[in-house]
Amino acid sequence: MNIKHAQYMLTVLQEGSITAAAKKLYISQPSLSQMIKLVENNLGTPLFNRSADPIALTYAGEKYIEAARQILTINNNLQKEIDEINHEDHGTIKLGIPVQRAMQVLPYILPKFKKRYPHVEIDVQEHGSATTEALVLEGNVDFACLTTYPKYDELEYILVENEELVLLTSRNSDIAKRIPSGTMIDIEEARDEIFVNIKTGHSVRTLQDRLFVQKDIQPKVLLETMSIEVAKRTAIACDAVMICPLNYIEMSPELLPKCTTYPIRGIEQNRNFYICHRKDRYLTKYMRDFITMLTTEDQPFISHEA
Repeated sequence: MNIKHAQYMLTVLQEGSITAAAKKLYISQPSLSQMIKLVENNLGTPLFNRSADPIALTYAGEKYIEAARQILTINNNLQKEIDEINHEDHGTIKLGIPVQRAMQVLPYILPKFKKRYPHVEIDVQEHGSATTEALVLEGNVDFACLTTYPKYDELEYILVENEELVLLTSRNSDIAKRIPSGTMIDIEEARDEIFVNIKTGHSVRTLQDRLFVQKDIQPKVLLETMSIEVAKRTAIACDAVMICPLNYIEMSPELLPKCTTYPIRGIEQNRNFYICHRKDRYLTKYMRDFITMLTTEDQPFISHEA
């Protein structure tokens, strides 16, 4: 299998069309179509169902992509091993991380890391936890920093910080007037409140939706946003509520006199902050040191208490 062909085929699948993939690859659409046709002719079978939108794989295409990912991983690992032999302090880390988590982590990690490895670049790709986990699973980033619970056998999950989700609201909201702050509640208590939601793709939203389905709640929604920072400040300002990681509230001490928080009954406690990577990915020395800095060195944002 040709490495370049494998990379191009994966790009077509990721972008959803040959036209979009050609733009990303900086090649003409006819050239990419011709390359795909060449691969299909050599294999004697079509790999893509071109009538689907977005473009879809045939069964043969699924097998090709599965093999392509394995080959690209082997090639990537070999290149990293060679690079480490030649330059132990040069390279790039592709890091998938949600924006809010990046705000929490990177200002503390990067100064120390860049002091130790000034010639290693950090390529940050900012997405919600669900998207970020998919990126590392597909091999498109080296590491993912995300809030989740371990669920893929292909990934190594390394605990960074325990996390608790709470219901956040202002001191003037209806629920705050009824229930003392810090009381554990059922989400039913907030059935009639107005919610600020994190958009789909964040692990907080996934868990929130699951709770609402369980309790048959159709919430009144004031705002949906990708930013927990925007959400928490809006919820407090508008006397609304949101489900929020407690540590993100503690990151903004100026908000504490204005808000109340409630632990939520029924939320699983094994959703924590992890850095994860594919088990079959070769980790260079600077990658291993990045993990060590994040997980074992003293950081003001890390609490390993359960």
